[in-house]
Amino acid sequence: MTTIGFIGLGTMGRPMAANLVKAGHDVKGFDVVADARDRAVEDGIKVASSAVEAATDVNVLITMLPKGDHVRQALLVADGPLTVLAPGAVVIDSSSIDVPTSRDLHERGVELGIDVLDAPVSGGLAGAQNGTLTFMIGGAADTVEKVRPLFEAMGSRTVLTGGPGSGQVAKAVNQMVFGSSLVALTEAFVIAERLGLAPQKLFDVLSTSSGDCWALHNFCPLPGLVEGSAADNGYAPKFAAALLAKDLGLAATAADSAGVELVVGRGAKDKLDELAASDGHLDASAVIGKVGLK
Repeated sequence: MTTIGFIGLGTMGRPMAANLVKAGHDVKGFDVVADARDRAVEDGIKVASSAVEAATDVNVLITMLPKGDHVRQALLVADGPLTVLAPGAVVIDSSSIDVPTSRDLHERGVELGIDVLDAPVSGGLAGAQNGTLTFMIGGAADTVEKVRPLFEAMGSRTVLTGGPGSGQVAKAVNQMVFGSSLVALTEAFVIAERLGLAPQKLFDVLSTSSGDCWALHNFCPLPGLVEGSAADNGYAPKFAAALLAKDLGLAATAADSAGVELVVGRGAKDKLDELAASDGHLDASAVIGKVGLK
């Protein structure tokens, strides 16, 4: 059993922490939202009164926070939770954030003698609930091995991507590919509808041809084509548009820093930004309404 601190018990963090409890670990969690703390108790998570308390007397500290600013406010502050961790402790930041913030966290870890891993995830809420997440991990291989049982309790695959911040790079470009394919998919259905091709016929072609993609089977933008799709449930979010828009923003920032001009990725970002501005709580597949078919 490992004693684990967990900061960020929201949509993704809570089921991740719950899976650690199910695996037999002792988990102390904290979230700034009172309702999130209350719900965490139902999963056997011991709720701390602050981020510092969550990090006190633990071997591993895991964070799952919305933005880089939140990671800075939670961790990179004077007298914050990192300062109560013992040398040799491991910090796993599974937030999807900007690369500079991630690298600053690694540098702070070096100063304090703490091992840091940036480990953003792919798999969405279902992956968090079912313990099938993919972790993209930047950091030292021996540190990953120290905490591998924790990754195995929360996910089904780990990919060591390289040095500090590389996990965040991998997550950003992965989301750019997903977002771009999702927008292209919605465009395809709109074109088909306007030219008289039935959605089911187009689905039958795409799903068995070179246009097949993960977005089609998991985020099909039209109802009645894929069982359990958000489109069948009024676009209730499986992955909220606001979150995908944030990820595409991180990808655009990464592209700018690398001197790469985005064409497809920038177009997808613009459409997701439109949806996020008006209905960010909806599933990302509702972007079809911004392409031209409601």
